[in-house]
Amino acid sequence: MLNASACYAIFQQSIDDYHRNDNVDAPIGNPYKDDSFEYLLYLKNWIDTVQWHLEDIIRLPDIDPKVALQIKRRIDKSNQDRTDTVERLDDYFMEAFKHVSYKPTARINSETPAWLLDRMSILLLKIYHMKEQTERSDATADHIARCQDKLKVLLEQKMDMHLAFDQLIEDIRNGDRKMKVYRQMKMYNDASLNPVLYSKK
Repeated sequence: MLNASACYAIFQQSIDDYHRNDNVDAPIGNPYKDDSFEYLLYLKNWIDTVQWHLEDIIRLPDIDPKVALQIKRRIDKSNQDRTDTVERLDDYFMEAFKHVSYKPTARINSETPAWLLDRMSILLLKIYHMKEQTERSDATADHIARCQDKLKVLLEQKMDMHLAFDQLIEDIRNGDRKMKVYRQMKMYNDASLNPVLYSKK
C-alpha cells in the first residue's frame, strides 16, 4: 500500500463516490476497515472533497451572511479534521518505519509522507474539476483552451508527485532519509491558546 499508485486510486475512488450525489451533506460511505491505512486515505480525500465544494458555496455573491458564517465554521472544523487525519496517517508511517536504521548520511525531509499525500489528494481534486471545465458546453473556446493548458500542467504535476512520494518512501525504508514528524499545533482552534477565546472566559 505504501506506493503512490495505490494511494491515488483510493483518492480517486473517494472523489468518484462523492460526485455520485454531489452533496456536501451526503454521508460518507467509507468502504474500508475502520482505522486501516486505506480507511484513512479515503477519509482524508472525502474531507478534502466536501471542503472543496463548501469553498465554492461560500463564494456565492448573494449568500445569506448567517449561512456564510455557518459554512465558515464548518470549513474551520474541516481544516482541523484534515490536519488530524494527516497526523493519523503519519502515525501509520512512523509505525511502519520504526525499525529502520538510519545511515549517518541520512537527510531530513521537510515534508512527511502524509503531508505529501495531503497535496496529492488535493491535486486529484484540481484535476477532476479542471477536466470538468474542459468539457463545458456553455463556455467559450478560449476558456476551454486555457483550462486544457492548465489540466496538462496538473497532470504533469501528478506524475512528479507520484515519483516524489515513491522516492521518499524508498529513501526512508533504506535509511537514506529520516522520518521525522512535527505536529501542526494549530492555536486558533484551541480555546486555551487563542487570546480572543480565552480572554472571554
